[in-house]
Amino acid sequence: MSAQPQLAQESDSLPLNRGYVFSANGVGHKINANEARERLMDLDSEAAGFVWLHFHNVPAVLSGWPTQLAKLPPGFGDTLREGLRSTRVEHVRQNLIAVVNDVDYDFERKGPIKVATLWISVGARCLLSVHSLPLRSVDQLSCEVEAGVAFSSPMALLVRLMQGQADLLFGIVRSATQTANEVEIALRTGTLPKRSSLGGIRRDLVHLRRLLAPEPAALFRLINRPPRWVRDEDVQSLRQSAEEFSLALRDMASLQERIQLLEEEIAAKVAEHTNRSVLILTAVTVIALPINLISGLLGMNIGGVPFRHTENGFSIVFLLSTVLTSLSAWLIFRKKHD
Repeated sequence: MSAQPQLAQESDSLPLNRGYVFSANGVGHKINANEARERLMDLDSEAAGFVWLHFHNVPAVLSGWPTQLAKLPPGFGDTLREGLRSTRVEHVRQNLIAVVNDVDYDFERKGPIKVATLWISVGARCLLSVHSLPLRSVDQLSCEVEAGVAFSSPMALLVRLMQGQADLLFGIVRSATQTANEVEIALRTGTLPKRSSLGGIRRDLVHLRRLLAPEPAALFRLINRPPRWVRDEDVQSLRQSAEEFSLALRDMASLQERIQLLEEEIAAKVAEHTNRSVLILTAVTVIALPINLISGLLGMNIGGVPFRHTENGFSIVFLLSTVLTSLSAWLIFRKKHD
């Protein structure tokens, strides 16, 4: 079987999630797998524009025609095979290998945080992306392309993906800050809030910082040594994205420390309330000890119980119990006052 019919047969079964071809003015148009294959074969021509191909099956991409026609940079296949999820942007032979993590965050915190990874190969005329789980950022970018938003280069698509991620991080920081403000106001008014919500937010922040912390450094390295085909406006957009990521990570770090202090303050107040409750229970037990002791002694059904045949026996016992109880209460509250 010749190479052309074989590639045409593969294109029918290849899991191309979506594909777009962008004209010289940056407007994208949707294409199918056959059109994408033909466009990749024609990338070396003088025609302007570029393509974006997005796939949802890693093994099929590694064994199919994208790796044969897209001229992927060395190491991209290894990145897909190993499933590396640490955020990175590498410059390899005038191409870029990027690993971007998309965060699906439930702002009501009813479910755990979800992270999906997008592996991207960026060249001068082609952006190829692969995911293992659906990504919100890819769907959002596709809607913008289909709505007619112009993108001048594959790098502009990558920058837009990163800007969307930065916007989500700022949204998470704002939501967490609002929750921390509400907890702080409750503490000032004397209300004791729960620590569970703060603990969940702090765990999410730690997870996101660990996942996204390498991203600003990777972007700054790329800005210092961009490929020759990257435009100046794309470099400026990359710089802005790197600064936004750095700012978001700093805000997350400071918010994490603030939440930790609030948790410590809540724990201190809980310990104080617990100690006060234990003190009250202890005081009540000690105050009631003389009455319980006297009633236990006088309630024994044996001979020789005092005041048994005395007419004023109850009054004597009651007076004695009252005096001992008052003395115990005075001693306890005097110690507490001291």
